[in-house]
This record gives sequence, C-alpha cells and structure tokens, in this order.
Amino acid sequence: MTFLLRRLAFYVFTAWAALTINFFIPRMIPGDPVKSLISRFQGQLSTDALHSLYVLFGLDSDDSLWDQYVDYWRQLAHGDLGLSFTAFPSPVSEVIGDALPWTLALVGVTTAVSFLLGTGLGVLAGWRRGSWVDGLLPVTTFLSSVPYFWLGLVAIAVLAGPGSFFPSSGGYEPGLVPALDTIFLGSAVQHSLLPAATILISSMSGWILSMRNMMVTVAAEDYITVAHAKGLPERRVAVSYAARNALLPNVAGFALSLGLIVGGTLLVEIVFSYPGLGFLLFRAVSAKDYPLMQGIFLVITLSVLVANLLADVAYLFLDPRTRKEG
Repeated sequence: MTFLLRRLAFYVFTAWAALTINFFIPRMIPGDPVKSLISRFQGQLSTDALHSLYVLFGLDSDDSLWDQYVDYWRQLAHGDLGLSFTAFPSPVSEVIGDALPWTLALVGVTTAVSFLLGTGLGVLAGWRRGSWVDGLLPVTTFLSSVPYFWLGLVAIAVLAGPGSFFPSSGGYEPGLVPALDTIFLGSAVQHSLLPAATILISSMSGWILSMRNMMVTVAAEDYITVAHAKGLPERRVAVSYAARNALLPNVAGFALSLGLIVGGTLLVEIVFSYPGLGFLLFRAVSAKDYPLMQGIFLVITLSVLVANLLADVAYLFLDPRTRKEG
C-alpha cells in the first residue's frame, strides 16, 4: 500500500506540474490569439467588444498572471476548457469530445492487441529458442526501430491509391453521417485498417523483442531448473514461473513507453488525416487555436498519467515483493 500511495502522490504532483506548464506555454507563444481570431473573420470590433473577447478567453490584461492562473484552475474544476478559436463559439470540450472517441478506439485497441500479441510471441520465442518464431527476430528488430509515421507513409505509398481497398485518408467515406449503423461502422473500420496496422506492426515488434530476451534470461534461473526437477508440466513452468517473472520488466516498460505510443499515434493520425486528437492538434497548431491546443495537451497528459498509474497497479499485483514493502 505504501508503494501505491507514493506512486499516487508522484502522479498528483506530475499532473499539477503538467497543468501549470499547460497554462504558461500558450501565454509565452508570440502573437495575439484574439487579434488572430478577429482577422480570420475579417471583423471590426469596438474597444469594449475587443476587451470582452479578452475577458472571455481569460487573457484580460487588467488581471495579474496569478489571477489568470487561479481562474484557469477554477475553470478546470468546473470542466470548462474555454472556447475554441477555429470552431468559435463552440467549447473546447465539445470539439475534443467529437475527436476523442476516434483516438480512443485507435490507440486503445492497437495498444492492447500489440502488447498481448507481442508478449505472447515473445514468450514463445524465448521459451522455444530455435523455433520459427526466432526467425522473426531480425524483422522485429528492424520494425521496432521504424517510426510510426514513416511506416504509415510507406503503407500509403504501397497499399493505398485509386481502386485500392485501403483508403489513404479520413475516418469514413465522405457524405456519410456518423451513426451507429452497419454502413457507417463498416466504413469507419475500413478507414482505420491502415493506421491501426501501422501502429500494431511497429509497437508489437518491440514487445516481442523485449519479452523474448527476458524469457531467455529467466529460463536460465535456478528456480526454473527446480520446477523442471519437480516434474511440473512444461506449460505450467513456462507460464506460471518463467513468463510471470519475465513479464515484470515488460509491464514497467509498457508504462514508460505509453508517451511514445500516444505521440506516435498522433503522428499517424496526421499522416492519414484521421479525425482524432492528433489531426485536431495539427489543425489547432496551424490555426494558432491556443485554447484547443491547451485542451488537447491536457487530455493527452492526464490519459498517459492514468495509464501509467494503472500499469503500476498491475505491477503491484504481479510482484509480491512490492506488496511486502507496503
């Protein structure tokens, strides 16, 4: 329990630091977002109306930086992320809410599948050295070092194009209205195949390699020899003894690599113009939509922190020594 409380305190502090940085970064970027918004709509506003916009976006020069910081936390406490410049007057939470399910589906499914498949194949390759799975190691070593977005560009060049089954961009066929019906869902799945395969192939290769190496190391331990000497079934020794202990570094590595996974996924969304948070962030940066950028950074940061916390909880249950420390 002590271990979990320490980790929880660490994540609370990290969340506070990330949210504070998220507050200051847009205010350090050169330019005036309100004037940029006005010029985009080619509007002429009075001084009072202009001042009202500054107040609306929390950029009132009459307020001190500390007052703005306090207002920022007060808004977060009420779930208010501000108004988007590009989708004005839509709230940032509404704009992010439209894109978040796409990223959750893409990241959640591919991350879980890649970790499970990669770990399973790594266990098989490490336990049965010299089998056909070992022959995949040179390929997995190469693929694990390839950036997600580069693999996406190669996939578009090779597999997408006129007449191809794989669309090169978008989240669904133009003209369809998002709805829970077979036509829209089929189109959404078809458009997600290339982005998902790109992430799956690249990330799964790393799990295979790391798990295989850990299984080779664990298989040489004395307790594995003792388990064989007791006459325990091969499957039980492989799963309950070897794989369980070899899995611990992979769980820790999974937590550490979540940021890279999310970052790579966002780049894949930009490459495929996939309507998730990555493509939305690209559009927000291009349009200097500071409130939307802040909101996306906030969602990404909190998602990675929560996922890391869950990985720590899993580590707590997998490693009895951690529980003894508590």
